[in-house]
Amino acid sequence: MSDARLFEAVLARLYTDAVERARFCADPLAYALAAGLDPDQAADIAAIDRSGLALTAQSFARKRPAAHGGGARWMLRRWLARFGVAG
Repeated sequence: MSDARLFEAVLARLYTDAVERARFCADPLAYALAAGLDPDQAADIAAIDRSGLALTAQSFARKRPAAHGGGARWMLRRWLARFGVAG
């Protein structure tokens, strides 16, 4: 994976995964280096504004169900698909 794609993938993970975001916030530089970013990229992502990260993650979380046809229906279809049940 190219450096830019890896950076984008790590950033996307932080925006969409609350557990990963918590791990990142506990030690941003160590998290970024463990994710495979080079030292300059790791320093850049470690400097990200935590409030902005949280707000953007919340915004994405609200938009995701709407983009897939609505909250409860989308979540049910996702759950069913996860367990191999046609929905």
